[in-house]
Amino acid sequence: MMPTREEAELELQLANELNPGPWINHCKNVARAAGTIAKSCKLDKDKAYILGLLHDIGRRNGPSAVKHTIDGYRYMLSKNWNEVADICLTHSYPTKNIYHDIGKMDISPIEQKEMEQFINNHNYNDYDKLIILCDSLALPDRLCVLEQRFVDTTIRYGVFSFTVLRWTATYEMKKYFESKMDCSLYDILPEIKESIK
Repeated sequence: MMPTREEAELELQLANELNPGPWINHCKNVARAAGTIAKSCKLDKDKAYILGLLHDIGRRNGPSAVKHTIDGYRYMLSKNWNEVADICLTHSYPTKNIYHDIGKMDISPIEQKEMEQFINNHNYNDYDKLIILCDSLALPDRLCVLEQRFVDTTIRYGVFSFTVLRWTATYEMKKYFESKMDCSLYDILPEIKESIK
């Protein structure tokens, strides 16, 4: 169901050879944040790290928008890494609505239906929520506060009718993990704390 840490790192290395770009370092930063938060919440830090590392693995196929989620899902299923496959689909949908994606809908109507059914029927667990949150904490060159990431994606993709809904859902996930840790998220991610002083 899950690769080892070494297998996950090798997958990302191979993906970098197929489609190099800033998304590789973004994935590494998501993994780092996920592992740290998981440890503070008494979740499996290695599992969180692996899920963070491979959440965008569908980008190995080249530049894409929504398509990278279903490409990653199918690729991970082909390796029998079902938990990673689930994260490949859920990480882009804090509102549990595939039509609230900020990227271009570059998949077929059949694929849209497949994704919609999966997201509607999938109960987000702590790992789904954690990777959604960490995806919004990670730029390619560093970890950042949520607002910096929101501005980064808004500059690149624009503003949509559902933008605030996505932000609100992500803030709720931040609060959820902070209640589990009984401290600010930024307290356990020192590089973020240092950047906002």
